[in-house]
Amino acid sequence: MTRGRKHALLIAGGGLAGSLAALAMARLRPDVPIFLVGEEEKFGGDRTIFLIEDSLAPQERDLVLPLAEARWDGFYTAFPGRSRKLKLACLALSPERIDAAVRKTLRPDQYRQGARIVAVRDQSVLLQGGEKIAADGAIDARDNAHVSTLELGWRKSAARTLAFPAAHRVDLPVAADATAAQGKGCTFFSLLPLGPERLRVEEVQLSASPDFDADAAGERILSYAARRGWKDGAVEPEESDVAPLALGGDFSAYWRLGGARVAKLGMRGGFFHPATGCQGADALRTASMLAAQRDYDGALLHDGFEAEALALWRKREPFRAFNRQLLHGEGCSALAAFYDLDPALIARFFGENLGLLDRRKIAALR
Repeated sequence: MTRGRKHALLIAGGGLAGSLAALAMARLRPDVPIFLVGEEEKFGGDRTIFLIEDSLAPQERDLVLPLAEARWDGFYTAFPGRSRKLKLACLALSPERIDAAVRKTLRPDQYRQGARIVAVRDQSVLLQGGEKIAADGAIDARDNAHVSTLELGWRKSAARTLAFPAAHRVDLPVAADATAAQGKGCTFFSLLPLGPERLRVEEVQLSASPDFDADAAGERILSYAARRGWKDGAVEPEESDVAPLALGGDFSAYWRLGGARVAKLGMRGGFFHPATGCQGADALRTASMLAAQRDYDGALLHDGFEAEALALWRKREPFRAFNRQLLHGEGCSALAAFYDLDPALIARFFGENLGLLDRRKIAALR
């Protein structure tokens, strides 16, 4: 059964990239009929995103600020023998805020949740049961299907948001605390103060293997909190994530495996920060790019986003080299040296605006 063509654009996938794309279209291009199809029961993904505001372009900042769970004027880092406060504005983007924004911004006839997507074509989405939704163009924002053509490391994380009976006294986020004893590789904790008594504690492991015991990581999080003197915290909904860190491989083949001749966003399109595995910054950029299109024909969307993804892959070789330093070095030494750099360079790193001297400084990190 085929629905009548009422839409100019179909967005398949209700995670972070698909949700931000739909919000950008609704706010910046209300003249374009859209339809968002999510397989999940909630929009926005399942991971709280930490973003450095100073690394975002003005239009990206305008899109994300109303969605922020919290915002700060700086953050801390802590490594054995040294700690630092970086005066870089940053924010937390929670899936709950994104989900609420999608429901508030889009009309009920502009989205569907809990729909099993069988296939995405350049001008249609096929659902389980045989229903076909047609449009001028479609874009696939689901999770990646295959990563076999890429050489990858992994950023594995588990997070617990703890609600304490008394103030935790953490005034700013901690991007990395690697002062606790750790095993092989680079492991650290990060903290997001979401209120005077609420604190999100995350354990992050950088590893060559995607294998991850999230429950064991959760126990280590509670032990870390207890060592820091935070006790009797009620555990709110848990998060865990295994995100790829790009090292090399055949990116053109990766794009084709994600769906031939279909435009793609998010992980499926290779739009994730090469050094963090996070989709947040790329999702904002591609959402702005989508809203700027003049023609939503499926073939044109494919060509435009494929060209953007390939250009980013070529541009990101310095970041892949940095990942190799992180994964093949001793502990978190390269990460500690990175956070010793000038704050403006750190912002350019996350905003991917590195100059030649910046790249040389990062290549020299040990």
